Formats: sequence, structure tokens, C-alpha cells
Amino acid sequence: MAERPTTVKCLVWDLDNTLWQGTLLDGDDVRITDGVRRVVTELDRRGVLQAVCSKNDHDLAWERLERLGVADYFVLPHIGWGPKSASVRSIAERLNFAHGAMAFIDDTPAERAEVSYHLPEVRCYDAEQLSALLDLPEFSPVSVTVDSRRRREMYQAGFRRDAEREAYKGPDEDFLRSLDLWMSIDRATEDELTRVEELTLRTSQMNATGVHYDDASLRRLMADPEHEVLVVTMGDRFGPHGAVGLVLLHRTAVTWHLKLLATSCRVVSFGAGAAILNWLIDQAAASGAHLIADFRATPRNRMMEIAYRFAGFEDQPCACHDALTEAGDTALGVQRLHLVPGRRPAPATMRLDAVELTKAVRAVSL
Repeated sequence: MAERPTTVKCLVWDLDNTLWQGTLLDGDDVRITDGVRRVVTELDRRGVLQAVCSKNDHDLAWERLERLGVADYFVLPHIGWGPKSASVRSIAERLNFAHGAMAFIDDTPAERAEVSYHLPEVRCYDAEQLSALLDLPEFSPVSVTVDSRRRREMYQAGFRRDAEREAYKGPDEDFLRSLDLWMSIDRATEDELTRVEELTLRTSQMNATGVHYDDASLRRLMADPEHEVLVVTMGDRFGPHGAVGLVLLHRTAVTWHLKLLATSCRVVSFGAGAAILNWLIDQAAASGAHLIADFRATPRNRMMEIAYRFAGFEDQPCACHDALTEAGDTALGVQRLHLVPGRRPAPATMRLDAVELTKAVRAVSL
């Protein structure tokens, strides 16, 4: 069986006679065909980011994209007169994508050759291939998650957030407070399963065990009334961060076993892990249960151990360990950290990284 090609994460479009019909600076009344518009909207739905790289007058070209109703679909437009390979390289660097995850489409053979020469890993396509793009495996991700469908929105929000942070003159804490951060903790849904699996697989710095839970394992846990599969989402006044955390919890009458806590590196600076642990401790205290948290050291997750220790988890033997029946953890090198939760007065606002959230954390009741 042939190996599936790496999925394209970003397609960079030429404009004249590629995205639209005609040449703008020649005075043509350029138009986008229904077929091209369908490619743009479907790639966006699949989570493939799209950018523009065109030798054109920037203001004139961008105004035309807005008039045609497609400007919002494109991130990081590079419209000017430099080499297109330099623009594609700049877009990849800004997105932090490997060149092998980038693609470029242009009607001019010389432009494709210039990009291929300087960036051989970038896949280049002739504009005549446009109608076939959606059927190519590299543009067809195995699954489309909730976050895939809003990936562009999340990146655009991130660019606005980064620009404002760079321009902000006050302390970082004041800027974070101005974000109006919010967090939601809820039970995973069917639509979120693929993203949940990604979190177990791709997070490393803030992953308590590094154990991968595949789709079948997650479905079994979701069907078990003693287990909770919880998804953490975050956002701020700029837009959503998407699904940024996962909690796998086994609950008995006397013990709550935190089998996995993982959060995205994108929200480390907000102290998301600590906020989740504080909420979980309060929930366990209300139920009168002890908390046991699994931790397995990896080369990159020292920050997660620190988060557990700061929350009060210790290497403390307790009879509640006897209530745990899961096997195989010793072979994985898992430590079981223990905490007897104490109910604390509920604050008016939660705190992330010493910054008060001005919107309440929305969380499921366990």
C-alpha cells in the first residue's frame, strides 16, 4: 500500500489568472469562478490555511479580494514585487510550519520553478490543477475536527493578539488581564474525539504521562459511567483558542483517579493547568473524595510535575490507593501522587497566571 502523503497545512495562492480570472493591473474586471470559490471554502472547512502571494499593488489587490468577498479566508497576505519563494518562506516561518506542509499554486511556470528551486519541499501546482485539488490526498485530512473548521479564525485571532501584545507598553500582567480570558470544562462530545486524541498524542510539555489514548480507548472511557473524558476550551476578546486541554478521570466513592491531564503549550503562559487542577480539587472536596494523579516523567514534561506539586500533590501513601484496580501502570513507570482536597472559599473570579479572569469559568458539575 502506498504511503499517504503528508497533509498540506497551508496553500499559498497566486492571484492573477489563478485565484481570479484576468490580470488586475491590466485593468481587467477580474472575477472568481464558482469552482474556485468552492475550493477556497472547502479547504477552509477542512482546516487548511490559505495565504496570498502575488506580484501586484497591495492596496488595490486587497481591496478587490474584499469586494469579491474572499479576503477573510486568507491569512498573512504577501502582495508586492519580491521573489515568491521569499514570501512562501516568510509565511511558513510565521505559521511555524515545515516547508513540507506548505503548497503553492500559480499559473506561471517560471514562478513555480523559482519557488521549487529555493524551497524544494514545498509542493507546487499549476493553476490548471485547481479543479482537482479537493480530490488529492494531501488536501484531504483523515478527519475534520471542531478545531479544524475554525483553525483560520484561531490563527487570525492569534495574529491580532500578538500584534496588540507587541504594541502594549505596560506590564505583561496588565495585558493578560485585558484579554478577558475565559475557560470552559465540559464532557467530550463525539465531534471532539479526534481533537481529544490529538491532545494525548501531540502535547508534550504539559502532559502528565505521555500515554496515547486512541479513538477506541476514548470511546470505551466515555461509555463507562465511572469515567469522565473532559475537554477544556479557552478564548479571549480576540477569539477562540479552541480545545486546549484534556482531563481523563476515574471516579469511585472514595477516590478520584486523575489518569491524564494534558494542556496545549499555547496556553502555558495563562497557567491553564493550575486553573484546571484548582477546579478539580474543589470538585473532589465537595464529593469528599481523595485525589490521586498519575505522573510519568518524560524528557519534556517537568512543568507538569511542578504544576502538580504546587497544587499540593505529594508522594504520600494512603489506603485509598487500594481502590484503584487499573493494571499495568507500574510497568509504565507511573508515579501516583496523592492529595486530600480541602474545600476553599470560592473566589469571585478565577486566576490564571496571577491574572484575574473577568469572565467566570464555565464547568460541568461532577
